[in-house]
Amino acid sequence: MAEHSKGYLFAITAFLFWGGISPIYFKEVGSVDSFEVLLYRIIFSFFTLLPFLLFKKEFKSFMVTIKDFTKIKYLFFSTMFASINWLIFIWAVANERIIEASLGYYINPLVNVLLGFLFLKERLTRNQNIAIFIAVLAVVYQLITLGTIPFISLALAFTFGFYGLVRKKVNLGSIVGLFIEILILMPFALIYIWYAYDFSNLAITQDDHYIAWMLTLTGLVTVIPLLLFNGAATRMKLATLGFFQYIGPTMAFSVAIFIYDEPFNSNKMVTFVLIWIALLIFSLDSIVKSYRHKKGLSKA
Repeated sequence: MAEHSKGYLFAITAFLFWGGISPIYFKEVGSVDSFEVLLYRIIFSFFTLLPFLLFKKEFKSFMVTIKDFTKIKYLFFSTMFASINWLIFIWAVANERIIEASLGYYINPLVNVLLGFLFLKERLTRNQNIAIFIAVLAVVYQLITLGTIPFISLALAFTFGFYGLVRKKVNLGSIVGLFIEILILMPFALIYIWYAYDFSNLAITQDDHYIAWMLTLTGLVTVIPLLLFNGAATRMKLATLGFFQYIGPTMAFSVAIFIYDEPFNSNKMVTFVLIWIALLIFSLDSIVKSYRHKKGLSKA
C-alpha cells in the first residue's frame, strides 16, 4: 500500500475512533463521576505512553524539552486547556449531551481561524469572515429559539482551539507533548486518588468489575487515536488532513442520534445546518487558496 493511502487509512481510523468509539466508551463509564474518570485517564495514559517515550527519538526530544523553561511554561497552559476539554467532553457524554459536543468540534475549525486572527495576526479572507458570521448567527439563533447558549459546544471549541494555539507556539511532537502534559497532571491525580482511596470512594475499587476493567482502558482510548493521527500526519499534507477532521463530529452526531436517541428538534437542526453551511464556505475557501498556492508555485 502506498504511503499516502496508509495516511488516509490512519486518518479515517483515528477520527472514527475519536467520534465513534470514544463517546460509546465514555458512555459505558458514565455512572462514574466525570472528574474521577478524568483522573484515571491521566494515570493510565501515563503508563500507556511511557513505552513509546522510550524510543530513542522521542526520549531525546523529551530530555531536550524538559530543560527548556519556555516550552514547559507553554505546556502548563496547554495542559490546563486539554484537561478542561477532556472533563467537559466526559461530562457531556455521561449527561446525554453528545450532540452538543459534536457541534463544538464542528465549530472548532472556525474558532481556530478566529484565534489565528486575534493572536497570530493571520489575515481573514472574505469567505472566512462570512463563515464566522454564519457560525455566530447559529449561536444567536439557538439563544433566541431555545433560550440557551450552547455553552458545552463553545467551551469544547474554544478550549481545544486555545490548546492548539499554545501547542503551535511550542512546536512539539504529539507523543512527547502529551506525555509532558500528563506528567504535569500526574501529582494532582495521584493525590486525589490517594485521598479518595483512603475514604473508599473510588469506583475502580468497588464490586463492579466491568466498570473497573473499563476504567483501566482510558489510557488506550486516549493514546490509540493519537498514534493513528500521528501516522496520518507524517504521510499526508496537513491541509488534506484537516478535511478528515469532520469525520469525528459527524460520527459523534450519528452515535447520539441513532444509538442513544438524544433529543434533536427542528431548532437544533437549523443551528447545525447553519454551522454546516459555514464549514462548507470555509472548506471551499481553503481548497481555492490551496489551488492558487500550487498554481503560483508552478509558475515560479
